[in-house]
Amino acid sequence: MKQKFISKLLEASFQDALHFILFLIALPIAWLYKKKRKHLWLICENQKEARDNAYWLFKYIRENEPHQDVVYAISKKSEDYEKVAALGDTVSYGTLKHWIYYLTAEKNISTQKGGKPNAAVCYFLEVYGIRKNTRVFLQHGITKDDVEFLHYKHSKISLFVCGAEREYEYVKERFGYPEGAVQLLGFCRFDNLHNAKVNKKQLLVMPTWRSWISPPSNNQAKQSDIERMKKSEYYKAWSAFIESEELRQLLHDEDLTLIFYQHREMQKFTNLFTSDEERIIIANDKDHDVQELLMESAYLITDYSSIAMDFAYMKKPLMYYQFDYPKYRQEHYGEGYFVYERDGFGPVCYELEDVVKTLKEAVASGFESDAVYLARHKEFFELCDTDNCKRNYEAIKELEVL
Repeated sequence: MKQKFISKLLEASFQDALHFILFLIALPIAWLYKKKRKHLWLICENQKEARDNAYWLFKYIRENEPHQDVVYAISKKSEDYEKVAALGDTVSYGTLKHWIYYLTAEKNISTQKGGKPNAAVCYFLEVYGIRKNTRVFLQHGITKDDVEFLHYKHSKISLFVCGAEREYEYVKERFGYPEGAVQLLGFCRFDNLHNAKVNKKQLLVMPTWRSWISPPSNNQAKQSDIERMKKSEYYKAWSAFIESEELRQLLHDEDLTLIFYQHREMQKFTNLFTSDEERIIIANDKDHDVQELLMESAYLITDYSSIAMDFAYMKKPLMYYQFDYPKYRQEHYGEGYFVYERDGFGPVCYELEDVVKTLKEAVASGFESDAVYLARHKEFFELCDTDNCKRNYEAIKELEVL
């Protein structure tokens, strides 16, 4: 533990050092401020977003539990800022005031493990026991792999929210959390999925990120990053898909539009993907909302992304395109309880030809969901109602404060 502490300390940046100073300044202020706001809840996602479980929980609280003292942390430069500010109090992400609220809060709630004023500084404070606080992890997607950084020894999270029974059992048994810390409550954003209105002419492609191509939180693409990306199997495979003449012909013949939307960690490479085909849209996170795209689209093509769970939750058809499965398992996440061939909510393809063939079959069927995958949905999503926000709120309310 001591060696790891020193290793983490050496990784700290100048920005992290500045935030440590902000922490020291905020500490005495927060001690006094806590007398005024004893039951403050601080909610966030990442600094630029309010589109995930945290946003929907915040919205639920403001509309249904107005007595609860709650603040949402988000950058004022975010495209989502106005819609959050219209609901209730906000604090600018990463500021001194954010630090004061973070230290004041009775409960800190986030969709991201790193959802806090500064991930590195807070990691030291929390994981090494320098500061004990009550933290809720709403999750960003259903955990299906062995994600080591989410193990209790690396997080010390007080409440880990799960969205499915098998996920709940796996995290509870594998990740080392204390009794009662892992709870099956459902994802807050799932409540809104019941309002989906599908555009039968819209296809969605959403591949997940690759840690060996784009390290987390690295928001700017350097020339070396771009060169690495261009040489990657990921870039070559998805470029070939977008440029497929057979795909283009299908889109024209069936009057379809395809939206290609990359994971947040890969958005910095969006400009590398281009298409002169008007029916193919290379989407970015500034102009498009992930949940809206999922709700609108009739069919999904992904690889390993947990957003497939949201799509399957709505009982809509999808496929997995896994051209780099061995490398993904070796370099990204180890296999967990979810085996795609056995448990997936759609066919698994490994070659471009199979992807196009499978897509043609889906179009020909009118995007009808196969009975096999509907049965898997029924087994996997035991919680399939509109009470997810309510369950989350009540569980957080009952959570013992450290």
